[in-house]
Amino acid sequence: MEVLYLLIPMSVALVFGAAALLVWAVEGEQFDELESIGARVLDLPQTSDLDAIDREQRSHSS
Repeated sequence: MEVLYLLIPMSVALVFGAAALLVWAVEGEQFDELESIGARVLDLPQTSDLDAIDREQRSHSS
């Protein structure tokens, strides 16, 4: 039973720490514009597309 005197305050401190981290992340605007970041990743050109663009630019420059 004496172990509860240690475990209960530790669990309460853990809950308050997790809540503080959540508040810090929300206040730091970590969760703003989640959709646009995901869409931006999908819109990036693939490496094969970049190689084709690079070859095309080299052929036009020479």
